[in-house]
Amino acid sequence: MLVATTGFIVLTGATTASRLQVIGTVERDSAAAYDVLVRPKGSRTAQEAARGRVQPNYLSGLFGGISPAQYRQVAAVDGVEVAAPIAMLGHSIRWVPVEVDLTAAVDRDADRQVIRIDPTFSAERGLSRAAARPLYVYVTRNEVAQPVGPIDSLTGPVPHTNGRSYPLAHCDGAISGGALEVLPDGRTEPICGIPQPVGAPGSSRSELENTGFWTFQLRPDGRFADVEMAYDGEVPTGTFRPRVRDRLTVPVSAHVPFLLAAVDPPAEERLVGLSSAVVQGRALRPDDLPRDLPGIQNRQFPVLATSRPYVDGNISVAFTRLRPDRVAGLSETAVSRALEAAEAIPAGSVRLDVAAAQEAQLAKALRDSGSCCFGELRSVLQAGPPGYEELPDGTLRARAVDPDPGVYGEARERDMPVPWLGADTSFRTLHRLETRGLGGRKMPGWEPVGVFDPERLTRFGDLSRVPLETYEPPTAEGADEPSRTALGDQPLFPGGNPAGYLSTPPFLLTNLESLPKLLEGAPRAQRDAPISAVRVRVEDVDGYSEHSAERVRLVAEQIAEATGLDVDITLGSSPAPQTVELPAGSFGRPELRLTENWSALGVGSVIVQAVDRKSVLLFLLVLVVCALFLGNAVTAAVRDRRSELALLACLGWSARRISLLVLGEVATLGLVAGLLSVALATPISAALGIDVGWWRALLAVPVALLLALVAGLTPALLASRAHPAAALRPAVAAVRRGTRPRTLFQLALTNLARTPGRTLLGAGALAIGVAALTLVGTVSYAFRGAVVGSLLGDAISLDVRGADLIAAAATMLLGAAAVADVIYLGVRDRAAELATLRAIGWTDGALARLIAYEALALGALGAGSGALLGLLGAVGLIGALPAGLLLVAGVTAVAGIVVSGLAALLPAALLRRLPAARLLAEE
Repeated sequence: MLVATTGFIVLTGATTASRLQVIGTVERDSAAAYDVLVRPKGSRTAQEAARGRVQPNYLSGLFGGISPAQYRQVAAVDGVEVAAPIAMLGHSIRWVPVEVDLTAAVDRDADRQVIRIDPTFSAERGLSRAAARPLYVYVTRNEVAQPVGPIDSLTGPVPHTNGRSYPLAHCDGAISGGALEVLPDGRTEPICGIPQPVGAPGSSRSELENTGFWTFQLRPDGRFADVEMAYDGEVPTGTFRPRVRDRLTVPVSAHVPFLLAAVDPPAEERLVGLSSAVVQGRALRPDDLPRDLPGIQNRQFPVLATSRPYVDGNISVAFTRLRPDRVAGLSETAVSRALEAAEAIPAGSVRLDVAAAQEAQLAKALRDSGSCCFGELRSVLQAGPPGYEELPDGTLRARAVDPDPGVYGEARERDMPVPWLGADTSFRTLHRLETRGLGGRKMPGWEPVGVFDPERLTRFGDLSRVPLETYEPPTAEGADEPSRTALGDQPLFPGGNPAGYLSTPPFLLTNLESLPKLLEGAPRAQRDAPISAVRVRVEDVDGYSEHSAERVRLVAEQIAEATGLDVDITLGSSPAPQTVELPAGSFGRPELRLTENWSALGVGSVIVQAVDRKSVLLFLLVLVVCALFLGNAVTAAVRDRRSELALLACLGWSARRISLLVLGEVATLGLVAGLLSVALATPISAALGIDVGWWRALLAVPVALLLALVAGLTPALLASRAHPAAALRPAVAAVRRGTRPRTLFQLALTNLARTPGRTLLGAGALAIGVAALTLVGTVSYAFRGAVVGSLLGDAISLDVRGADLIAAAATMLLGAAAVADVIYLGVRDRAAELATLRAIGWTDGALARLIAYEALALGALGAGSGALLGLLGAVGLIGALPAGLLLVAGVTAVAGIVVSGLAALLPAALLRRLPAARLLAEE
């Protein structure tokens, strides 16, 4: 009773401590940017509805659906602290010049040379690669004259950069207006370069199709001369001016999609501290409005740009030095033939980072604040969400769609930019957003007012990162060894394809006040309801708790009733891994098996409920095991005293009085055990690092009394039925037909069958221990199954395993004690029989093996039935029978048999101390 009571107090303390630790972890790690996510009606995907998860960065496929009036209704709900709207607008394809330094590739001794630049574009960790058309740089020591403009006459002399006037250059029979090479004798020859492709109206062109031909003069001082555009304030003049540089650099075109979204700056500041994350320029203001530039038909929209583009894109460039016999004075076709036939000498290579070039471009734009036409919004592309096919194992396979390069074109323009990966395997359907309002009189564009660093925003726990993070890049890790090897053990980032599977977060943030001007030409549905989602933070909520959960639930219900929108409670959510298969790409990327972090909703609630259920079940299991163990002990004691109780009946004791005698003895033992437990529970708990507390230690007294009375009730009733004649009748079994055992193991089985009640009681006690251990494993398995699969659940599951192991060990030890008690009683009752066997020549080793066989057989019966009972309980608990539980039951059954064998050690050791002579004399 002392062991059972003390064990119960310590175990309940451990389980309660585990519960408090889990709830504290949930409350601490579930604080997030917002508690409620409001989306347009019907925006939940089938996968989200079925799994209770929100896929990462799905905003890239959601454009509008919430009206300003509905947003105001959300903000007006009682209890809403912050309502932050976001309106997704689409991708603006921006030309990013990636500068290539050719200085080291120039032969300083050559009079004329051409350097060929061979770019190879790569993305998606280098798995997607494509070679672009070559670019050429012509370097000559002769003077190079270029027209500076303005050009008043196509036939007369025109001012050039060397201060002289020449007729405009002619190439292939037409006026080209290009550069002239001035020969030593004063003659000039046009530098026509190579043929430049020109597409039809509505065409688009990727970086792979671009080509170029630049001309530089290598001056005697070793520097390089060319020309640059001249500006009048912020407006280009259309004229050029000479420029001299120390380094020879030319740009390689990279087309980067910039995802544009509109936000409410004050709301974003309250939600994540947006203004405090600005690292260049200034923060976006609510009153920042688009402005019309003077003198040109251009409307510039203010944006706050990100300093971290999260685009995986690189350009590998190889340089080759060519020595053609002649370049100047040749037609474009002749120049191409001359370059193909020229001697080629490798001149180095370099690797360029597109993200670094974009950062430099933004910094320059901020330095040149007010300059014209930085980014264009003529062609804004909206990408739909990706589709999936669900495989039998729960994996999602992304559904490929045919790419549509034509969507990038514009009927009135030629060669509109398209990212080179736009021709890759696509997973999103693209369509154009018409932004050219006012009858096309204004050309919309964007200009940065500042740059913000997403890493400087208000940070929240990694275990509870909510979905729809506007500022988080979607990443996907390799889910199997081939995928991890292909990715170089690095996450997969977006590759810059608007129709690709992974989409970038918004690069550009403008304000809601700009939406009416920006959407002048958009469909009426988006103009009337431009907001894609509203993120809501509820007052007085800082992490998950029952009070917070109820408060958030009430607010979410009010929002749903007031607006009719889809409302998800994100309080207590946590990233959860989802396996996705990505079909192979068109540029070399193999098929990949990826793991994405989707956001599992309601994880905090599931964890708290699961730990509560687990605590209750563990308490009940420990109590049941303790009660049965004690019941076995009391029953054995009553059975051992059957002659004494029968004698009391002969002396006139009533059945009620005999029952009270047994219950009184058991209650006295329970009271003593409870008092001793009060003294033992505190130091034992302290040694185990468990805070039990005096109030829980004092609980040992009533617990011990209750256990004692429950355990003694049935034996007391049996004792009251003792027949008076039992005191005079010898305790022998009736004569039955038996069999002769031929082996020691058969004799052990025969001995167990001689006392079937005791055998079943011992096996039952062990079965309860094994079943309890199996159920403890089942409870832990079910608990982890309910919460593991999210980052928060994975962390929590580690916290509960200590208490689970303590409970499992205690139940098995109680079962082992019951088995040892049964074996000991059997040895004591058969002491005379065992003494006789020793007298006729049996050795102590043979007798010990006999006892061990009995214990192992008893263990096999109890452990097998206990494992079966545990499995049945597992099925009732979690409604299924996973393969993992079969392993748990098998391990516990084997453990039960081993424990039974160990339990026989002490009774076997007692054999040597049997007084054989006295027992034989008494017999």
